[in-house]
Parts: sequence; structure tokens; C-alpha cells
Amino acid sequence: MALNRKKGEKELEQKDIDIEEDGEVREVIIETKSGFNTIEVVIIMIISILFGGLLGSVLTYTRGVTSIKAPKELEELVSTYNTIVDNYYGNLNKEELLDSAIKGMVDYLDDPYSVYMDEDASDSFNETVNGKYTGIGAQVMQKNGKMVIYSVFENSPAAKAGLQKDDIIISIAGTKVEGKSLSEITTILKGEKAGTKVAMKVERAGKVVNITLERGVVELSSVESKIIEKNNKKVGVLAVDVFAANTYNQFKKHLLKLEKKNINSLIIDVRGNPGGHLDQVTKILSLFLSKDKVLYQVENKGKKEKVYSESKERRKYDVVVITNKSSASASEILASAIKEAYGGKTVGITTYGKGTVQKAFALESGASIKYTTEKWLTSKGNSIDKKGVVPDFEVELSEDYINNPTDETDNQLQTALDIITKE
Repeated sequence: MALNRKKGEKELEQKDIDIEEDGEVREVIIETKSGFNTIEVVIIMIISILFGGLLGSVLTYTRGVTSIKAPKELEELVSTYNTIVDNYYGNLNKEELLDSAIKGMVDYLDDPYSVYMDEDASDSFNETVNGKYTGIGAQVMQKNGKMVIYSVFENSPAAKAGLQKDDIIISIAGTKVEGKSLSEITTILKGEKAGTKVAMKVERAGKVVNITLERGVVELSSVESKIIEKNNKKVGVLAVDVFAANTYNQFKKHLLKLEKKNINSLIIDVRGNPGGHLDQVTKILSLFLSKDKVLYQVENKGKKEKVYSESKERRKYDVVVITNKSSASASEILASAIKEAYGGKTVGITTYGKGTVQKAFALESGASIKYTTEKWLTSKGNSIDKKGVVPDFEVELSEDYINNPTDETDNQLQTALDIITKE
């Protein structure tokens, strides 16, 4: 992630999958996934025990454990499954047949945010929302027909082994990379588990360098920070790419670091942030709002519940949130709460407009489903679904920034700085 990354260059369609940005970042793959730009727009909550128990019974029963009786309303489904398995003339895969039945149930909901994910998609999704994965800790991109190390994560196996940015990969585990796809290369680098070793040959400054890495669990960074001084004031800038399971800890660490340097105000940049764990944004907002403040509300079948701050901490300095069309879900909760409950301002473009909450359920096959369970409303009870959070200051990203991304050409950032440092 880079604080000067291109933001807002592609408008989202009204769906919950494949959020990407245009430009070279699209070519970057973090080993088994396409970085934070292909993250599905979701808010993950605690797995539903009731729904999970029901599906668990179905799976157990349909896999041949007849001692467990399926609920009466599912008898016809079980009977159909058994009839097909016992009598169909052709070959079939029982697990795939069962997965197809589950997928059909999810498709019936006709909800863009309720989806079935196969094992590969589930693994990639979980790596993203968990904020860690098994691999070497480097981003690889294809450039001029060559496989190039785009970046190396701090304290990762790649960094410890001496792999460097701009190294050109020649071979991995004795296999030349020439002619292989980026997906094939990242799969080889990832391997199957932590602790396994992989030997690489790379070209660096015209010389061949041999490197041996030991794969490990790599923590993904979802937060970066810096200080910008303007009008004799220190402004902290926190960029949040996704609300993964470790984002709160990273956010608080960066925030305390900025406060130790005596910042006067804060800008939170969630442009391109597709959402993530609901509990993470709840904890982050609780750093700014006292326990009597409503962060957001949830609604299920007409019943509303207010969610309050869960921390004794609070801040009093000015906060501005920068958003764009790709800011969705948990990002919208953060932006609306800072706006309505904290009294901060928002700058940029109206957000995506996803006002529902999903839960995730893992199947025994390795696949998973996520399904919508409730609506969420802003702290004042407003719905943003299919509307988005409208910024206080609407600013389109300039062509200058798209062509030359720097703090100076980032007119959305500059507008936020002007607002927060004005006398």
C-alpha cells in the first residue's frame, strides 16, 4: 500500500465483487490474491450459530451419517439428493452436487451480497479479511514481459532473505519463469505451508543473485501514516486500505505514533477501501467517541438496535475523512459516524452505497457462503444503501494526480488540508 497510490480512477458497478483501480496496481498480485483491489465489499460479523448449526446438520446428513436426522422441512431436499446419488446413470461428484445445492439456495436469495464461494475463492477472501497469509511476503508484477518484484514487506521472509524491489525473477525452485503467467508464479511462490523453503534466482543490476527463502505467515499492512505540515499546523494522515482482522491494532499503533509527534488534527483516507470486519471499524470509531455516542444502528425485520462506542477513549481534535466511489461498507460506517457523531467533515466523492451487513459461514468442503442478515443505518438513523455518504465538500480527483500522483497534485487531499488547517 502506498499513500500516494492512485485513487478513484474507476467507478464501481452496484455489486459486491472485484473492486479494482485502473493503472499498474491492477497488475500487482500479492502471491495468492490481487492485493486489496479485488477485495469483495463486505462487513463480516460473528458466524451465526443458529444458521451454522442448521447447515451443519444438512451437510452431515447428506454425507451419509444417517444417525443425524435432518429438519423436517429439509426432508425433500435430502430425498432428492439421495435419489440422484442412487439412481443417476452417469458419474457424479457428491461434494460438487451438494455444493451446487447450497449455491442454489444462496442464488435464490437474489441478493448481490449473498454469495457462494468455492474453496479457492474462500481461501483468497479469508486471507484478505484476516490480514495475513502464508507465503514469502513480496508483491510480484509483470513488466515488459518479465516478472519483477514490485515491493517487499517489512520483516517478511522475503525481506529477511535479501529479496529487493525491482529484482527480476529468473527461476523459482529450478523452474524458469519465462513463459509462465503471473498467477502461476505467485502460486509457486506461495507454496502449501509455512516452514517450507524455496530457492530463487534473480537478476539484480545485471548480476545473477541466488536467494533461499523460508515461507512463513505474513501479516498484511492495511494502514499507513504520515505527517503533513501546513499553515504552521501538523496534520496526521492515516490511509486505510481495508478493515481486516488486524486493522484496528495497526490503526491505533499509527495513531498513537502520530499523536506523540503532536499532531493538531487528523485526516483519515478511505478512498478505495471496500470495507471488511465490522468489529474493526467499531473499535476504531470507539477511539474517537465517548460511550454515550451512537456509532451506527442495525435493523433486522423492523427492529432497530443502536451500537454505542465501547471505549473510554475519545479525541477532540478536528478530523476529516476522504472518500470516493470505491469507499464502501465499513468505510461508509466510519465516514458517516465521523460526520454525524463526531462532528468531522468529509471530502471527495459520494461513497458506494452499501447499507447491509453480511455474515460468513464456512462449509466442511472448504467452500463458504456469506449472506445478508440486516441493514445498517448511520448514527442518526439514516440509510445510505444505494445512496452513499454524500461528502461535505465534493471534489473530483484531478487529472494532474492521475498522471502524476503526489501529495501536491492530490487535490482531494489538499482540499482536506485546507479545511482542517484554516485559521
